[in-house]
Amino acid sequence: MNSTNDAKVMKSLTLAYMGDAVHEIYVRQHLINKGSVKPNHLHQTAIKFVSAKAQAKVILHWLDSELLSDDEMSVVRRGRNAKSGSVPKNTDVQTYRYGTAFEALIGYLYLDGQEARLKELVSMAIEFVEGR
Repeated sequence: MNSTNDAKVMKSLTLAYMGDAVHEIYVRQHLINKGSVKPNHLHQTAIKFVSAKAQAKVILHWLDSELLSDDEMSVVRRGRNAKSGSVPKNTDVQTYRYGTAFEALIGYLYLDGQEARLKELVSMAIEFVEGR
């Protein structure tokens, strides 16, 4: 993508905003490719992948596995520490912050044009949530 804005200096919540949309598209494509076609079923299944709880579990697993680069770790830290002003009532602050960190990383990779790494991490996230 590599827009005129440099992803390295973008606000974390801006990265997370883009990451949310990008991750949702990858998840939807994955579910459609699997043959899940009923819209209500698609939506309910997608929630398992795109919820703050799922995203927090994935990012914590990646942190434990030490598979992120220094640049990626920096984006995750910034995303985790970003103050959004509100937390959805269906999750706790820590889970929400790690979910935001996940989305910030996905947004960063997308906006920085790191398509191969983006696809690699999204695939790993999907496999992790599916328990593979």
